[in-house]
Amino acid sequence: MIYDHINNIDTYKGLLPDIYEGLLFLQRVSPDIAVGTYQINSRVKAIVSEYETKVKNEVGYEAHRKNIDIQYLLKGEERVACLPLDRLKETVPYSEEKDAAFFTSSLQPIEMTLGDGYFAIFFPQDGHMPQLCVNDEPMIVKKVVIKVEK
Repeated sequence: MIYDHINNIDTYKGLLPDIYEGLLFLQRVSPDIAVGTYQINSRVKAIVSEYETKVKNEVGYEAHRKNIDIQYLLKGEERVACLPLDRLKETVPYSEEKDAAFFTSSLQPIEMTLGDGYFAIFFPQDGHMPQLCVNDEPMIVKKVVIKVEK
């Protein structure tokens, strides 16, 4: 997992070219971009969505096998809880179609706040629970999730 500010993306230039390309997209994207899916290259796409954050995410933690997630908010703030996959208990088996399995845990997670230029990168070993509200106050957010095929 990586949590950093969009101004620091050159730090990750040597990580994977597709990750860096996704970060460049986030650095340049307009907050007015329409909700939808945007193909960045053959292995990278951006999914733009709007929704209201939640006090509790009923589906729990998620993890992906085929994709690395880069999550970034264009509007609003969102809290994301994270735990390593080996610290989670599977509740919904992996779906090849959705590239996701879902998990639960009674452990205290690491939490971060997305918004104000901060992004997070979640690798397949990173269980993450997005869409949580900050300070128990739901708000409408606009989010870009970059899906990078690993």
